[in-house]
Amino acid sequence: MDRDPRWLPEMVVADECFDATGVAALLQPIVDRHRREPDRLLQILREAQDVLGYLPRTALTAIASAVELPRARVEGVAGFYSFLHLQPVGRYRILFSDNVTDRMLGSIELMDRLCNRLWIERGKVSEDGLVSVDTTSCTGMCDQGPALLVNGQPLTCISAERIDRISELVRSQVAVADWPRDWFLVADNIRRRDVLLATHWSAGEAMRAAVARGRERLLDEMKLSNLRGRGGAGFTTHTKWESARRAPCRDLQGSRYVVCNADEGEPGTFKDRVLLASHADLVFDGMSVAAFAIGAEKGLLYLRGEYAWLLPALHENLAQRRQNGLLGVAVCGQQDWTFDIDIHLGAGAYVCGEETALLESLEGRRGVPRIRPPYPAQQGYRGQPTVVNNVETLCKAALIALRGGAWFAGLGSKQSTGTKLLSIAGDVESPGVYEYPFGVSISQVLDDCGAGNAQAVQVGGPSGSCLAMHEFTRRIAFEDVPTAGAFTVFGAQRDMFEVARNFAHFFAHESCGFCTPCRVGTTLVANCMDKIANGNGSQYDIGEIFRIHRLLHAASHCGLGQTACNPLFDTLNKFRPAYERRLRSLDFAPAFDLDQALSVARQMTGRDDPAAHFSLAAGLQRADP
Repeated sequence: MDRDPRWLPEMVVADECFDATGVAALLQPIVDRHRREPDRLLQILREAQDVLGYLPRTALTAIASAVELPRARVEGVAGFYSFLHLQPVGRYRILFSDNVTDRMLGSIELMDRLCNRLWIERGKVSEDGLVSVDTTSCTGMCDQGPALLVNGQPLTCISAERIDRISELVRSQVAVADWPRDWFLVADNIRRRDVLLATHWSAGEAMRAAVARGRERLLDEMKLSNLRGRGGAGFTTHTKWESARRAPCRDLQGSRYVVCNADEGEPGTFKDRVLLASHADLVFDGMSVAAFAIGAEKGLLYLRGEYAWLLPALHENLAQRRQNGLLGVAVCGQQDWTFDIDIHLGAGAYVCGEETALLESLEGRRGVPRIRPPYPAQQGYRGQPTVVNNVETLCKAALIALRGGAWFAGLGSKQSTGTKLLSIAGDVESPGVYEYPFGVSISQVLDDCGAGNAQAVQVGGPSGSCLAMHEFTRRIAFEDVPTAGAFTVFGAQRDMFEVARNFAHFFAHESCGFCTPCRVGTTLVANCMDKIANGNGSQYDIGEIFRIHRLLHAASHCGLGQTACNPLFDTLNKFRPAYERRLRSLDFAPAFDLDQALSVARQMTGRDDPAAHFSLAAGLQRADP
């Protein structure tokens, strides 16, 4: 029988204690529920782990046999995602957010406090298998940190007193379900509402408006609106929908798909969490409107693993929509309209926010970005035409179906129509979600959220832009400062070097490892930053960061590697003293003269030609075509 994922097995058992036959029988209901489909591999692995506590070798073998995949592939997928464990973890799996805003609020000190009280080392499992404590990149709670996850459940606004209480509950082995319920409350913190967040309507209203307009007119309205994707890239939504609508399916039985990208893993972003928690009907209406426009029969919502706690409410909403005729067959009374939505849960991989990596994950594989073209609109999920939009974009599409494209185009600017949700966190009096028409200035946003002492703003998360004080007159818009929604403020007291260092380690941790430039380059950059932080850096190391930046930008397979050095590049150009005051020397001074050290060898061999001198030989090698 399935166990409550908040309460893992009472004992951590070694692989050899899992009987192969018994494990196969235990997991059979899971694989049967997922119809033994290889595409459902990630969901099967997650649910198997909920039952067993982790994924022992016998479980991987049983799952591989059930879905008819090579065991090596199953193990490769399980090893790719940080929320899947091939080794035992504690009954209490506690993960502290390592986002820079949580660090600013003392998360590392709080984690150390908990480890000291539990007599456990970070990243390890206690000897009795009771508890394990570690970090995760971001929990999506930047507006109410410091935050952590305990067996997948979020705890916000952590304090030293609460850490002490948590340690007592763990030592007393109190089930997580019996912890104080107010600890698990997650606030929306909506601070400014505009046309999206201030709109209230019944479920299905946008769908009925779309049906009344008809497919052709709906697409015309989308074109007129000039809606651009809110994921950061800003691709025109109408173009993507029209392309998917016109692209042929692979076979006569093929179907088009609508995928909602709810994997907002960018540190500093949490607006999609709010939309899914309090405006789920708007999200599902938007998915349905997109499906109606392109002729899709299936929708898939890919939910980031850190938001697993949202699943019960989302599943309940979908069940209610099916009961009300908004999903299934004859949707909205239209006999020729069949559409339904499934939810796929991610497992801790930032790279899956990239649309093709997300599709790979949906198909039960490692989240490695695909080579494009072909683009998802032509060959996406299962090789079929697929529209991939993020949560906010689909909500805006529902608004357009209701009120029309001309109304939407009248908001914001000509190139950036409509409004934008900003996830504001950091050194501000009122962190939370703010909705503005495109074109709002950085300074206006800072005034509204109470950031009177800001020295820098990171817009768009680590891969975005770091703006200094002289740039606060710039505006949030695709033609000026584009953003997926993250807006992190750093006060005058913050060390921008440490901010950039945190981002460097984030990218090194989240690289999928597919391409060598990103896999090696992000690690080298993180090592350079650590070297400078430890007081062993020189001007040479700063030059090395610039060289690696150029390499990563030119040679990386996907946007993660291409943008990994953006925060370092920006902070080096705008806050260089934060780096230089840590350098041992502003000029590179080698520890010893290698060429001089070779002089004895030159005497012994009777050579004194250029090739026998290290510096000259290196110059000759660079000149050699």
